[in-house]
Amino acid sequence: MPPKPNIAPSMLASDFANLESEAKRMVSCGADSLHMDIMDGHFVPNITMGAPVIKSLRKHTDVLLDCHMMVSNPEQWVDDFAKSGASMYCFHVEATSDPSALIDKIHAAGMKAGMAVKPKTPVDVVFPVADKLDQVLIMTVEPGFGGQKFMADCIPKVEVLRGRYPNLDIQVDGGIGPDNIDIAAAAGANVIVAGTSVFGAESPKAAIEKLRTSVLTHVTNKK
Repeated sequence: MPPKPNIAPSMLASDFANLESEAKRMVSCGADSLHMDIMDGHFVPNITMGAPVIKSLRKHTDVLLDCHMMVSNPEQWVDDFAKSGASMYCFHVEATSDPSALIDKIHAAGMKAGMAVKPKTPVDVVFPVADKLDQVLIMTVEPGFGGQKFMADCIPKVEVLRGRYPNLDIQVDGGIGPDNIDIAAAAGANVIVAGTSVFGAESPKAAIEKLRTSVLTHVTNKK
């Protein structure tokens, strides 16, 4: 079965002082999930939110919360995020020495397991554990800050993964918007993270619909 489109606004671009209302606004505009950027100030040079914020938000929405763990020692936080109500725990392959064991730990805690790949990391790191993953995230910017420019040279990784794993959820994150979504979707990305391009749009609903239409055209409808 072809992978379904999943449009995931990045809450990093939201108004943190109104996180509940921002989350509900995105869902009302058509979001399938919410992308939660977790940064520890060590793996990346920025600090955002942690498990207590996820726990607070979970009280107000039942939407899938996709936690992108830009943290050192991702093994340390699995249980905390599971208890907080996180749906997906997406760790960086660069931050662990045993991705297979970490995937098992995430699943045992009751969450879906995702693995993120930085722009300079070769895509073949995914191959040994692909059959255990629920999602692979191909970064199209360097992790750590929102609002960066889309790096088109990362897209061949998506093409490689889609060719090898036709049913895998493949996510792209970084500088994605209506002006370049067709590049990512044509390569096979079906889970689309978009921050500034959605939250800053005159019509977030129209922006989300444009992203979804591109995935439906390029990925879902492929024979």
